[in-house]
Amino acid sequence: MDEAQRLVELIPRLRRYARALVGDRASADDLVQDTLERAWTKLHLYRQGTDLRAWLFTVMHNVHVNRVRAARISEPLGDEMPELAQRGTQADALLVRDLDRAIARLPADQRAVLLLVTLEEMSYDEVARTLGIPIGTVMSRLSRAREKLRAMMLGQAPAAKLKVVR
Repeated sequence: MDEAQRLVELIPRLRRYARALVGDRASADDLVQDTLERAWTKLHLYRQGTDLRAWLFTVMHNVHVNRVRAARISEPLGDEMPELAQRGTQADALLVRDLDRAIARLPADQRAVLLLVTLEEMSYDEVARTLGIPIGTVMSRLSRAREKLRAMMLGQAPAAKLKVVR
């Protein structure tokens, strides 16, 4: 099977990750299209025998990061986490909605690691290679993302940061 056919077979996984990454369907489809366009023009850079899925997720991550950087015009966001509304007792659908919103509020680097590990079931090593970061960074970002999600889902304020005293 050639790379073009394998690219087509991976589109559903790319769409799922893109949807989780950007939130809405239209933006996710745009991200997948830009990713496939970039992958197609850079296919000569793909090394035979390596994981095509990981390579495509790397391309998608880079396209997404470039978009976020280009869209960032105003001041950078602080480390403050917005509070979520208290979860109602209606149904589990509300819990899923709150979780989706909480994931969207995570910093982009933590959200990417969390989604690749949980949604795409990638190993820490695969995530490290995909994002081009050390495996220790993957583990720390995943830990911080899980802790922030836990705090947001429980309606707790973020833990106080330690100050450096001289």
